[in-house]
Amino acid sequence: MTRAGRIITKAPAARLAWQPILALLAFAGSMMVAVWAGQIGSDLSVFWLMGMAFGFVLQRSRFCFASGFRDLFLLRDGRVMKGIIAGMVVATGGFTLVMSDILPNARLDLVAYQAHVSPLALGLVVGGLVFGLGMVLAGGCVSGSIYRMAEGYLGSWVTFVGIMTGLVVVGHTWNWWWRMDIGLAPRLWLPNLAGYGSAMAATLVALVGAYIFILWWESRGGLVIPYRPATEPPADTFGEKLRQSYRAIFVHGWPATTGGLVLGALNVYMYSYEHPWRITGEISVWGNALAARLGLAQPPLLGIETLTGCTMGGSQCGLLNHMALSNLGLFTGALVAALLAQECKLRVPRKKVRYFQSLGGGLLMGYGAGLAVGCTVGAFFSAIPSLAANGWIFAIALAGGAFLGTKALRWLP
Repeated sequence: MTRAGRIITKAPAARLAWQPILALLAFAGSMMVAVWAGQIGSDLSVFWLMGMAFGFVLQRSRFCFASGFRDLFLLRDGRVMKGIIAGMVVATGGFTLVMSDILPNARLDLVAYQAHVSPLALGLVVGGLVFGLGMVLAGGCVSGSIYRMAEGYLGSWVTFVGIMTGLVVVGHTWNWWWRMDIGLAPRLWLPNLAGYGSAMAATLVALVGAYIFILWWESRGGLVIPYRPATEPPADTFGEKLRQSYRAIFVHGWPATTGGLVLGALNVYMYSYEHPWRITGEISVWGNALAARLGLAQPPLLGIETLTGCTMGGSQCGLLNHMALSNLGLFTGALVAALLAQECKLRVPRKKVRYFQSLGGGLLMGYGAGLAVGCTVGAFFSAIPSLAANGWIFAIALAGGAFLGTKALRWLP
């Protein structure tokens, strides 16, 4: 379910046949970028390609954390949320192997390198509530907004501007939050208490429990929208089988569970290479670089060097770092996927109020993500598999904010 939009180019499907050709050109260009980045640093090339893979999967499976939470309350539909849980189950097992290799003895009161463990502060709860409200109002989370930008949703571009602005604003209030709350709060990494095996088992049991709860929640009634996979006539020849395989991957939409499983596996690979999947930290760098040009650069941020995850950066901005290429690769991968499926069309909101709704929702998401040291990707999808208690607290706060957002939607025109 996406924001209502108006298709500007009302062309029949035959007139969109140029999109796969453009997709091939975009893919060829992206491979040239990968070669160029690899000449500068091998990690840059890897993160560019990883970003493309994330973007491709997000677009093909219509995978958005905002719809995962929102649909539970609006429609009692848990398909996307079940896909999210499936992805975290895969990532939990993979992360545990990676972290146990990084830090074999989890009882040393240390935290595995780059695990997304954040303070259990009031700011985490406030950030989750604000982010959850914002993503429902905007009609998409951060990653969802980026792949919709590639599809041509003008409202998502406005949302992205709001996200950057919100991250700039939270940068100017961060030091107050750090002195009063975040810097004083404890951190809880479950392997420190019971070792990797018990921490992983407890996390998996909690995820299975959440899955069962969603099944019960769906059974209470609601608007049932059954998933109907695309059907094709029987294929007899090799060419027909090849075309059907192509359409199954590049044209027809994927089930949310498939998307979640692939994203979870990609997240494990990213952590095994450097760190878990994260997005908003680099967006804060871009926003602060623009703000600095306007004389609104954020002050030196207290305690940032002690945190992991989507931490806000300084005023230096550039494209030659791995997270910038990862985020740009995400957009590019989603663009290639949308063009191959002939789903790339310019869409503008039908009502002007949607621009304010998108901007306001983005502002809330940006502020919430900065305060919680991550969005639905870094503080939730990567934090829970990191066996961090803060991931669960952020998830509960997200659900509360999304519930408030669904109530607010009823008051909007």
